[in-house]
Amino acid sequence: MTGADRGELTGEALVKETTRLIRLARSHWDAHENAACRAERDRALFLYARLLPEEKKKIPQVLLVWLRYRSEKYFGAERTAPGTAGRPPKQKRAGPARPRRPKG
Repeated sequence: MTGADRGELTGEALVKETTRLIRLARSHWDAHENAACRAERDRALFLYARLLPEEKKKIPQVLLVWLRYRSEKYFGAERTAPGTAGRPPKQKRAGPARPRRPKG
């Protein structure tokens, strides 16, 4: 489907496409294809936001849990940016180095 077709989906077709995109994002995640996972996840979230409350209930719970977990933990605003450590580096001690005691 093209991007224009996705904008015109309604009802059961919208539910099926949203479910398909979540499954596709999950398969990209399992294959360690992060950029592709992020793209499909964004598309799935866009379509999910368009669903009516009764249509949202038709999405399998397992897929919704995966989508929320990945969205918050790995792609959310609170995540650690790629390439940075989770905590600041240790600081070196100030002052002269102490000589080591000989083994004896």
